[in-house]
Amino acid sequence: MTHFAPVALPHANRLINHGPTVLITSVFEGRRNVMAAAWSMPVEFSPPRVAVVIDKSTFTRELLTAHGGFGLCVPATAAIDLTYAVGSCSGREVDKFAQWGIEATPGPVLGVPLIEANCLAWMECRLIREPHTEDAYDTCFAEVVSAAADSRVFAHGHWTLNGSNAALRSIHHLGGGLFARAGEGIQAQALKPA
Repeated sequence: MTHFAPVALPHANRLINHGPTVLITSVFEGRRNVMAAAWSMPVEFSPPRVAVVIDKSTFTRELLTAHGGFGLCVPATAAIDLTYAVGSCSGREVDKFAQWGIEATPGPVLGVPLIEANCLAWMECRLIREPHTEDAYDTCFAEVVSAAADSRVFAHGHWTLNGSNAALRSIHHLGGGLFARAGEGIQAQALKPA
């Protein structure tokens, strides 16, 4: 049973504004791939746009450039080993979805593979083509065209991180296969003038 619910596009950037490691999915002409990316971030609110670093020589970059879109999925703690695995080999040699039994469904707008099992959220992203930079830079810019999240941890446009959902936390790559798990949320209080 899925706990995923649509996320309003004005709130989509909140899915990654805390800097989680993400899984980037891509597909073109029957070939598909998934890779891990440690560097992604929101860059604009309306329409929601994101930036993600995807090496221009990778199979993922080849597929998403040909397709014009990609999936950006936020893995939960339970997906640490899978995240490390898909980030440690090339999809040119192996279908990573088949290799590790990853189930994906086509996105509602672009048809890119989206992963919900052991993930907290996903976004379908339409590549913003910048011909003068595509061959020079690893950073890709995209517009978010649809989004969904696990309603047990993200609802009404906000993350809810507390002791009752510790297993449903994002992961953050520290290098060399070491990850940190997001901690509990702490609510700021308004300061009174001195």
